[in-house]
Amino acid sequence: MTKRTGLYPGTFDPITNGHLDIIERAAKLVDHLVIGVAINEAKGPLFTLEERVEMVRHETARIARKAGVTISVEPFDVLLMHFAEKVGAQTIIRGLRAVSDFEYEFQMVGMNMQLNRGIETVFLMAGAEHQAIASRLVKEIASLGGDISHFTSPYVMKKVLQRMEQRRTAAGRK
Repeated sequence: MTKRTGLYPGTFDPITNGHLDIIERAAKLVDHLVIGVAINEAKGPLFTLEERVEMVRHETARIARKAGVTISVEPFDVLLMHFAEKVGAQTIIRGLRAVSDFEYEFQMVGMNMQLNRGIETVFLMAGAEHQAIASRLVKEIASLGGDISHFTSPYVMKKVLQRMEQRRTAAGRK
């Protein structure tokens, strides 16, 4: 029997409870889940690639044990379909929060199918309590002193708040 490998790509800057919801549900569909952490410097990430990979590994270890699957976390900076081929994924997992996500993702599926028809894309809807969560908004709320405890794990929240404090301190020195 062939091992079912799925790929869940994203920047995870930072990983949120919405991401974790999708990862937990994706783990039920595959034998091995690869979390692809995109480098994407154009987005001006709050965390380095290494920090994001470490946070995702920390947050997904419990999910892997609970689901009885293997989860690996790997950085990538190539075309998504090339990375999917490299890791042997038969399925790309994408999370949807709103209709606007679907419009973008629909376009991407069409392009990806032109590149490799052997890799399917599966959409998972974020749970209702996670549909508004976006990493960009979590960072904005934290930067303005808001409470992000409903949007991230305590571990990630601590990392975000530490980074915000570092930025405030650095800005105060200028």
